Amino acid sequence: MTGAQRALEAIFRAELAAPVLEGALRVANEIRALHGDAVVALLFYGSCLRRGTTEGVLDFYAITRDYRSAYDSAWPALLGRALPPNVHYVELPEQDLRAKYALISLADFARQASPASLDCRVWSRFCQPARIAWARDDATREAVATACANAALTMASRMLAWASGDARERALAPRALWAGAFQETYRAELRSEQPASIDAIAAADPARYDAVLRAALGVLAQRGECEVLGETAQGELRISQDPAALGRARRGWRARRVVAKALAIAGLLKTALTFQGWLPYVVWKLERHSGVRIELSERQRRRPLVYAWPVIFRLLRSGVLR
Repeated sequence: MTGAQRALEAIFRAELAAPVLEGALRVANEIRALHGDAVVALLFYGSCLRRGTTEGVLDFYAITRDYRSAYDSAWPALLGRALPPNVHYVELPEQDLRAKYALISLADFARQASPASLDCRVWSRFCQPARIAWARDDATREAVATACANAALTMASRMLAWASGDARERALAPRALWAGAFQETYRAELRSEQPASIDAIAAADPARYDAVLRAALGVLAQRGECEVLGETAQGELRISQDPAALGRARRGWRARRVVAKALAIAGLLKTALTFQGWLPYVVWKLERHSGVRIELSERQRRRPLVYAWPVIFRLLRSGVLR
């Protein structure tokens, strides 16, 4: 492992080991109880972590050793293997705590954090801060930290392709890079947040995101993907990159984005089978982040997979889903 790789992993190792809100720990314990010894780690992440609150819906990834041992029946395990992760909902009403969690095997988590993944859900989330609410052992903690560091490497590599300009040498502003990157990944997932909400992700801790980007670019430079030439007086990073390689990366992402959207749609449909009460939650989420009132008929609420398609297509046309 190179010094740059160690520096990047150290950032994530420290973040993952930071204290977790007591309410989030209680939810993590409930998720463990639901899936037993199959769970090897629980990661708390998302907007509640950024805001330091348990108000709203908490976000978790439940990392398992495999899918079959996580369930009492075979069909959700088959769904998980075919299109990871499975998304579930849990609440502790007496404590006013609710959460959604994605269940994924450790092997799939590591694979989806890598540049080879056609699905951007893991690397776009876990280049962001997260906390280990519980882990089986130190080896699992190290595996999770390595995967999160790889997620940051994947995001940084994609950033260089998404940034404007075709010249070999470009001056790139870190905050603009992160803002553009999250806008791009949200579009690839059909997520409904407003641009200002997406921009707020990196703006919540610009020093942290700057440190992650610099460390990740150091690794990419050692791998020959780019060269970091220094920075301008305005704090922009001067990057040198082969224009031919840049063109290939951009063409590759355009193809991957189509696949990522298809996977997002398939995942949304699959969630209807694994997420009890998913329709009211999705409607609430869309209304909360878009400000658009969504009206469903009683028939659409009873059988959304059969009758709700006109609403979905209308949301796509209007840009609420992108």
